[in-house]
Amino acid sequence: MKYTGGCHCGAVKYEVETELEKVLQCNCSHCHKKGMLLDFVDNDKFTLLSGREELTEYYFNKKAIRHLFCRTCGTQSFAEGVSFPKTCINVNCLDNVDTATLTIEPFNGKDM
Repeated sequence: MKYTGGCHCGAVKYEVETELEKVLQCNCSHCHKKGMLLDFVDNDKFTLLSGREELTEYYFNKKAIRHLFCRTCGTQSFAEGVSFPKTCINVNCLDNVDTATLTIEPFNGKDM
């Protein structure tokens, strides 16, 4: 299924094809503090429609994920794998998705 998503101010917009079968709730310090729900998709299932120039990046820990934020509103609506070929979608930033209807699996990122 195709979804659209993006940041809060609308500067960053994307389209992603996914089934939202396995939504992760990671307990690492980054995801936990932000309350992110994650879905990892193959890079060819993700298309950035606008806002590349509005993104700024952040790395931490093993620097395996390039965390991307809108420089205007600060929203991290997606991230890019550095050491693996996946795009990480913040499911909370998808349009018209009721996260209360999704199956959410805990992920122990804190101990990685």
